[in-house]
Order: sequence, then structure tokens, then C-alpha cells
Amino acid sequence: MASSQPDTSADDALEQELASLIVEALRLEILPGQIDPQSALFGEGLGLDSIDMLEIALLVSKRYGVELRSENKAALASLRALADHIGRHRIR
Repeated sequence: MASSQPDTSADDALEQELASLIVEALRLEILPGQIDPQSALFGEGLGLDSIDMLEIALLVSKRYGVELRSENKAALASLRALADHIGRHRIR
């Protein structure tokens, strides 16, 4: 009998991949596993700024074919929100 719950392993894998990419691209001094998927990426959360946001947007565009624009601000709210957005819109 199949479970009615969605398989979150793909979502978790994407979150982990994104965390690694962000840590590497921004040269953060933390381990990818230390990023709480639900914490804010900007401001008081991870402490990223608008330049970091541009770097992440470029990285996501190149890697997944997903463009992040100013109207997609909610997609950059947290690692989980970013992974959800990419999962819905990716072309690569």
C-alpha cells in the first residue's frame, strides 16, 4: 500500500545541494549542514545582503535555469523556499 505523503527525499537533497552551492559560492565560514532550511537567508537569519542575493540569483539561473527577479523575493526567504521555487520552475 502506497503512502499518501509526498517523498521529501528529493526536496531534502535539493536543499542540501543548494546549501553547499551557497556556502561555496559566497565563501561562507560555515558548513552547509549548519544552514537551517527554514531560517531567513537575509537579515538576521544567515545574514546575507543584496550583493549575496544577486550572486545566488546568478548561481540559480546558471545551474537550474530558473530566473529570480525582484517579484520572486519570497523564493529567497529561506533555503526551503528557494528549493521549493526551484523544484517547481527548474528546466535543468
